[in-house]
Amino acid sequence: MRLAGKVAIVTGGGSGFGEAIAKRFAEEGAKLVVNDVNDEGGTRVAKEIDGAQGQGSATYLRADVARDGDMGKLIAGALDRYGHIEIMVNNAGITHVNRPMLEVGEEEFDRIYAVNVKSIYLSARHLVPVLRKQGKGGAIINTASTAGIRPRPGLVWYNGSKGAVINLTKGMAAELGPDKIRVNALCPVAGDTPLLPSFLGGSSEAHRQRFVATVPLGRLSTPKDVANAALYLASDEAEFITGVALEVDGGRCV
Repeated sequence: MRLAGKVAIVTGGGSGFGEAIAKRFAEEGAKLVVNDVNDEGGTRVAKEIDGAQGQGSATYLRADVARDGDMGKLIAGALDRYGHIEIMVNNAGITHVNRPMLEVGEEEFDRIYAVNVKSIYLSARHLVPVLRKQGKGGAIINTASTAGIRPRPGLVWYNGSKGAVINLTKGMAAELGPDKIRVNALCPVAGDTPLLPSFLGGSSEAHRQRFVATVPLGRLSTPKDVANAALYLASDEAEFITGVALEVDGGRCV
């Protein structure tokens, strides 16, 4: 029960890494606000958490995290439901299909940066004043990627968005340290999530095996791998850890 008594918001919590993080946090005693734009997925995850943990352990709140008004409603909704917030996981993210950089259109580029980068700015605008008022510090976890550390061809603009996440995570950690607000990033290698075919440029076994061959530990990441890393960073065990970009990648970035 490493997160007992704490409230966590997980964006993009309706599938993939976000779903696993939300469920892992609930197992360790946290109350969850599951956020997504996919009502079906978000509602399902919240209900499954409640079914497993009980006692109103989770609620689903729809919000487009790239929109200021939606982010404000998400933070306010969490406070209305539970009265306090200790943990924010900025996990929502999108990518473009693996292809030459000049084939990615402007609208697609803008959306990638809005969801992957601007959302973190918006969450800080609305959440940091709450954490400061509560006066107990807090933990912010941003989902970045190995793509932000070791960029490869075909995902140039996505790589750049995740590089921005890593850099702003470190800047936030330095600025918010005096408030006891810890800010860290997760850098997973590609995993079995709905975005995988886009990362690989296809869904065939050949695409998969070519990528797996570049990971020293010989497999893709799993949602559980990422959830366990997020749990550590959110827990009091990591109370002296901030500004870290934690590679959950089986050695991909070596």
